[in-house]
Amino acid sequence: MLYYILLFSFTTGAALACALYLIFTSDKRSIENRINKYVKEEVSAEELQENDNKEKSQISSPRKLLARISRVFASQKISTDLQKELIKADVPLRGEEFITLILLFSAGIFFSALILLQNVALASVFMLIGLVMPKIYINAAKSKKVTKFNNQISDTLVMMANSLRAGFSFLQVMDLISKEMAPPISQEFGRTFREINLGISTEEALDNLSGRVESPDLEMTVTAVLIQRQIGGNLAEVLENISETIRERVRIKGEIKTLTAQGRISGLVVGLLPLALLGILMIINPSYISLLFVHPVGLMLLGGAVFAEILGIMLIRKIVNIKI
Repeated sequence: MLYYILLFSFTTGAALACALYLIFTSDKRSIENRINKYVKEEVSAEELQENDNKEKSQISSPRKLLARISRVFASQKISTDLQKELIKADVPLRGEEFITLILLFSAGIFFSALILLQNVALASVFMLIGLVMPKIYINAAKSKKVTKFNNQISDTLVMMANSLRAGFSFLQVMDLISKEMAPPISQEFGRTFREINLGISTEEALDNLSGRVESPDLEMTVTAVLIQRQIGGNLAEVLENISETIRERVRIKGEIKTLTAQGRISGLVVGLLPLALLGILMIINPSYISLLFVHPVGLMLLGGAVFAEILGIMLIRKIVNIKI
């Protein structure tokens, strides 16, 4: 029974989060559709005004309500900091919108668990899990983006060096990368190219690029380009040398990953085994394991187990993650 309660709680919270996500992003898609329509078609000014009024009237009351709630967090520093993290993770939401999603998602989990379990302490635990899950998602999205970016940057630098030798300017090379390479590197270089075209200095645009992607390889590349722009030199040769350095680093990382495979598997087993045993006991003998969730001592033991679990995972990850 407890298994179904947990499943229902998280399903309710996830459904609420998905619904709010669609409500927030629908306005962005509407803007994009309007722009495409105006660019591709010849429309009179009266028709444009009529279309805008019609679309404004179609905005739902929930969307307006959520917009008002989001404005409460718009001027907060946490919203600004979170906005930077969302940009790094390529999440198409503003900081205040994401905060609203987190709070409503956690509230949905809390009240669902409270109704089903009739236990405030246990419902609070589930609410805390709901608060942490979006942060885990952002970190995973950032890590995935950086991994893809690092896998592309070596070939990108070779293309840049060859293009510079062929007579392309640096700005033309940025445009070429945005058109020829796959995401995410094409998206980031394209954004940098647009920033430069809009009047931002090349140095500032490259610094913004380095800030959006937390990649040591990109940081090294940007530093080399900025130094070359100040003191001169053969940029194509510099980029080729950096590309070779990155390839060697990737090779060493592969060897380290092979040598630490046993430790990473051990960490995975240590992390999943208690959860697997808990799930099996819930299915086989729910009354036996339910004492952990209803008795005060059981809740204390459960909290200690969660703390020890998190601490063990962090220590193992610290041991096997060797930075070069």
